[in-house]
Parts: sequence; C-alpha cells; structure tokens
Amino acid sequence: MEVKKSPSADLKEWKRIFLLIGLALSLGAVCFAFLWTPEEYKVEALDLERAIIEEEEIPITREEIKPPAPQQQKVEVKVFSEILDVVTNDTKVETDMSFDDFADGLDFDVNYVVADDEEEIIEDAPLIKAEVMPTFQGGDLNTFRQWVQKQLRYPQIALENNITGRVTLQFVIEKDGRLTGIKVLASPDASLSEEAIRVVQSSPKWTPGKQRNQPVRVSFTLPVMFQLRH
Repeated sequence: MEVKKSPSADLKEWKRIFLLIGLALSLGAVCFAFLWTPEEYKVEALDLERAIIEEEEIPITREEIKPPAPQQQKVEVKVFSEILDVVTNDTKVETDMSFDDFADGLDFDVNYVVADDEEEIIEDAPLIKAEVMPTFQGGDLNTFRQWVQKQLRYPQIALENNITGRVTLQFVIEKDGRLTGIKVLASPDASLSEEAIRVVQSSPKWTPGKQRNQPVRVSFTLPVMFQLRH
C-alpha cells in the first residue's frame, strides 16, 4: 500500500524555510546598520587673523575756537593843577620823543581827571596831652574842679529823692581858651547832669595849651561830685 504525503505537511515545511530566511535577512540588516558610518563632515576653523573687519569711518568734527577779542586798556591820566617845572627864558626845549610816536599802535581810551584846586580842610582833633597844658586862673584841672564845686546848686528833685553820686563830663579847651564840646560820660541822674553842665558852661576863658609854641585844642575829663550833708 503506497503512503502519500498530505499537502498541508509541505506548506509547514516551506513556512519554516521562509521564517529562517526572514530572520537571516533581519540579522543582516541589523549588522549592516551597526557597521555603516555616516560621511564625516570637516569643520574648517575660522582664521581670525585673516578675517577682514570692516570699520565704519566716523568723521571727526572739530569746533573752531576763536581767540577772545583784545580788551581795550583804559589808562587814567591825572592832570595836576600844580606846575612843577617853569621855563622863564625863550630857549626851546627839544625832545626826541613825541606823543604820536609813543601812542602809535596802542588802542586805549584816555580819561582826563582834573584835580580840584580846593583842598579839603580837616579840623584838627583835640589832644589829650600837650607840651604846655591849658591853665584855669593860673592853676590846673584841679583848680577848675574846685571852682565848679563852689558854683553847684543841688537840684531840688535830687534833694527830695536823696540822689547823690558823681557826674563825669568831657570838654575841650579851644585854641582861644573857650570851653566847648561838653559831653556827659556817666551820671546817676539827669537832674545832676543838667546842673553840672550849667556850671561848666559858665566857665571863664582858660589859657590855651601849646604844642611847638602853637596853640592847640586839648580835651579834659572832669568828675563832679554831688553829696548831701545832714
């Protein structure tokens, strides 16, 4: 009896063969993928030394500075009223320098100042001490103080209020012996000041003081005492 193979058994055999072939192709593709390397790319380095740098040219602006204009120098020329040199003869005085030569090239204004012929008279100040001091009735300041004390009349208001004290006066003996310029330097009460001034103003003329044999003004300070006696 002849044994026959079924067609299904042949298909299984071919299926196994195709499976092995597919595995072989897959393994070959994987190996090829690992063995294959991409093309190398070369990176060229930039040569900085040879690189051309374009610079923008910036124009330089310079401000023109003008020198300051020269100032005109003002020269003040004083014209004095006094004549220093007087030429009485007819001889001509020649000089090698003229004002035109001197002023040539100069740029200035000339202001003329005319001197005042009138001199200011300053009153001489009184001296405190002179070579020869003024005298009163042949005596000194103490003699005058005694005279003032005898002439005093105690003010009624000062008596009623029991006001006492010292009044200090200042005055000037003029060149002609007059007593002027009375000032109160210190006083305890106005009534005492008025009485002291009244007596000093009534003073007779003094003999004026002298400095280098010339009469001079001399200043004095005089204390006047006001005391009550019980």
